[in-house]
Amino acid sequence: MSKRVDFSDLRILEVLAIYGPRNVTEVARKLDMAAETLRKRIKRLRSQFFLRFGINIYHTFLGLKKAIVFAEAIPGYEDLLLGFLKKNDFWIALARCYGMFEGCVGVFTIPKDHCAEFEQFLREVQKLGVVRNVQLFWSTCFQSVYSRCNWFDQKSDSWKFQWDNWIKEIGSEKTELPYTLVDPTSFPIKGDEIDVFILKELEKDATISFNELGKKLGISPQLVRYHYQKHLVEQGLLESFEVTFFHFDRQMSDFSFFIFRFDSTEKLTKFASSLLDKSFVKALGKILGENTLYAYMYLPKSEFRRFLKVLSELVRSKVLQSYHYAIQDLESSLRQTIS
Repeated sequence: MSKRVDFSDLRILEVLAIYGPRNVTEVARKLDMAAETLRKRIKRLRSQFFLRFGINIYHTFLGLKKAIVFAEAIPGYEDLLLGFLKKNDFWIALARCYGMFEGCVGVFTIPKDHCAEFEQFLREVQKLGVVRNVQLFWSTCFQSVYSRCNWFDQKSDSWKFQWDNWIKEIGSEKTELPYTLVDPTSFPIKGDEIDVFILKELEKDATISFNELGKKLGISPQLVRYHYQKHLVEQGLLESFEVTFFHFDRQMSDFSFFIFRFDSTEKLTKFASSLLDKSFVKALGKILGENTLYAYMYLPKSEFRRFLKVLSELVRSKVLQSYHYAIQDLESSLRQTIS
C-alpha cells in the first residue's frame, strides 16, 4: 500500500469485525470514540484503501456441509480445470493456485443429502483428463479470526513477527475449540427462503438497510428486522461479520491455503487456539472426523519462508505431523454468495 495504517486504524477494523458495522454507535462506544469521529475514520479508510464489509454464514444451520477441494491440474489445463469446478454452482470460493502444486482450490457448500453426488462430480472431473490428483476434505464451518493488532508495534508503527514466541505459546494454549471448529452432530435447516435471501445480500454488503432489503424482497422493513433478529442472529445463521482489508502491503503479500495434520486432538486444539489471535490468519476449519486443520492465511512474502521454517521445526518437535499448502492466484480468483 502506498499509504500506511496505524494502530488506531487496525483497532477500528478489529472491533468492526467483532461487533459488526451495522451499529456504528455501539462500535464507537467499544472504542471509547465519538460515533461521528468513527464514521469519518471509516470514510477515510474507504477512500484510501480497499475496505469491504460482509458476513460469514454458519452454513451448518442451513443443512449445508463445507467441502474443501485441492485439485492438481495437468500442465496446460489449469484454466479448464477452474471452469469445470465452476460448473458445480454450490461453490462459494474458487481460485487458481501455485506452490506445492499448480491447480485450483475451491470451497463448496453442499446440501447434506447430496454429498455423494458431489463426490461423484469430482470423480467425473478426474475422468476428463485435466487433473492429476483431487483431494476432498469435508470440513466444519470456518472460524473467522478478527485480530488485526496482534504483532503490530505501536512504537515503531510496524509489524513484528514474533515466530519464536508463537512456538512457545502453542504448548501452553487451551485444549478447547470454539463451537465452529467442533464436528457437528447434525446439519439442521433453521432458515427459510427469506433468511437465505437476506444472508445473500449481507454477504455482499453487511451495511445494507432493512428498508433496502425490504424493497428487494417485496416485504416490510419490520418483517426483515424480525427475520434478522429472530432467525439470523438468535438461530445462529449469521456466524460473524467479515471485514476485508489488506492490512499488509498488498503488492508484497500473498493469500495461501494450508492443510495441517496432527497425531492427536490435543495437538490440533493447541495449535488452532494459538492462531485465533494472529493477524496473518483469516479463517480456520477442522476436517470432519480427523485431526486435520484447514487455514486460510495472508502473509507478507518476506515472512512466508520464515513461517515455513517454523512449521518444519514444529514437525521435527512432533507438534505437527505434516502440512501442505497452495498460494492463491488473485488474478484468477472467484467468490459468490450462497447458492
